[in-house]
Amino acid sequence: MAGGGGLAAVEQGGQRQQLVRDYSGGVTFSVAVTCLMAASCGLIFGYDIGITGGVTQMESFLKKFFPEVLRGMKSARLDAYCKYDNQLLTAFTSSMYIAGMLASLVASSVTRMVGRKGVMLIGGVMFLAGSIINAGAVNIAMLIIGRILLGFGVGFTAQAAPLYLAETSPIRWRGGFTTAYYFFLVAGTLAANVTNYFTNRITDWGWRVSLGLAAVPATVIVLGALFVSDTPSSLMLRGEPDRARTSLQRVRGAGADVDAELKNIACAVEEARRNEDGAFKRLRGKGYRHYLVMVVAIPTFFDLTGMVVISVFSPILFRTVGFNSQKAIFGAIIVSLVSLSGVVLSTFVVDRCGRRFLFLAGGTTMLLFQVAVAWIMADHLGKHHAVTMPKNYAVGVVVLMCLYTFSFSLSWGPLKWVVPSEIYPVDIRSAGQAITLSIALTLSFTQTQVFISMLCAMKYAIFLFYAGWVLAMTVFIAAFLPETKGVPLEAMRLVWERHWFWRRVVVVDTKQEVQLNSPTIM
Repeated sequence: MAGGGGLAAVEQGGQRQQLVRDYSGGVTFSVAVTCLMAASCGLIFGYDIGITGGVTQMESFLKKFFPEVLRGMKSARLDAYCKYDNQLLTAFTSSMYIAGMLASLVASSVTRMVGRKGVMLIGGVMFLAGSIINAGAVNIAMLIIGRILLGFGVGFTAQAAPLYLAETSPIRWRGGFTTAYYFFLVAGTLAANVTNYFTNRITDWGWRVSLGLAAVPATVIVLGALFVSDTPSSLMLRGEPDRARTSLQRVRGAGADVDAELKNIACAVEEARRNEDGAFKRLRGKGYRHYLVMVVAIPTFFDLTGMVVISVFSPILFRTVGFNSQKAIFGAIIVSLVSLSGVVLSTFVVDRCGRRFLFLAGGTTMLLFQVAVAWIMADHLGKHHAVTMPKNYAVGVVVLMCLYTFSFSLSWGPLKWVVPSEIYPVDIRSAGQAITLSIALTLSFTQTQVFISMLCAMKYAIFLFYAGWVLAMTVFIAAFLPETKGVPLEAMRLVWERHWFWRRVVVVDTKQEVQLNSPTIM
């Protein structure tokens, strides 16, 4: 709720109008540094996504832990789509996501006790421990234990960081600031792919360097979390109004008048306290059904774009179409660079073009590129028992994957973190974010566990499967998601009241309306 505005409801021409004043101030040095630190939590998630796909196709790693996969790769009789079909190998990747799901649910309760800053600190420490165990692993059990700790770290930080950004950033630039989390996630993926490119050349123990260097971003988060304050709303929710004022003053600037904003935060938090029991149960109640739909729909559609498994397994996909290990990792680096450029562009346009425009434009182009990849692979991979495709078509797959990734990073990639962090009212915000994240991580676990088997069984049709989901989610967004650009967090309930479909189920809480003179929103 810091990052909100004042809200008024008046009658005009027989119709109810919602008015808002932006009192959140500009971009100060303090808010920039604070949000930069919170956004850097995306580094550990991104690094893990990038590092696992590269490590699981390194011959030194496979030789030590999964020799049967290595033997299968060298079999001339093996189906081109089935080179890496091994459930234990995919369990190495997927175990992180199921641990993250469990941690995200626990993080909702922990946040009320120690705040968002404390949760980010706990997550950083757990990720640091997991990276050390993985680097020193001597058997599969150690690998899985390390992955579980990494998952706990990701679950805690991914639950807290986007909310921290939404509650701290200025209202006019909330989308851009919250997008920074995804920027760091992609930057972490890029750093991991570059690391894999060089460590892949190290015989026998290069994979240890790749896994162990995860300690670097974890250390950055731990140290950074020690030097920033918690969000004003988190402090107020824990009964520390003086520290909340100090925190708000710091991010808004020494000369800013924060009284009105602090009062609005206090009112929203007081309402949350009156309803603090049963946030998860309340999501199923009258007046909250639109939130429940979005809690489920956004992470479900996000994961079923196929981008999660493409990000994790891009080196394996590139090896499948015929590239060697080094070129496959280099292809993943190119994809990461393109993804980073997409999220940079998104940062600048998300608060100008709006969330819905990016969702719809990104979904349309993603659909086209998925179908194109399926067409090329159907015509040119696995024909006449060949285990690779012609080089020019393999390059075409890389280009299409880059275009697909760019579209995703411009739209669904960052907006999956932006929209859930801003649409929930304070009384269910932590619970809503926890459920959103847990659903996303559960689906990521499922997909990373079965993707290689699905690729083996469905072949090129796997991309048509994801294209169908992209079509469904684009239609859903067009019909059911209201625009939230420039809307204060405290005003978000009233945005739903104006929507053609959701206004029939929304219960507007007039106690949260504050009479202020201001221009009309939207």
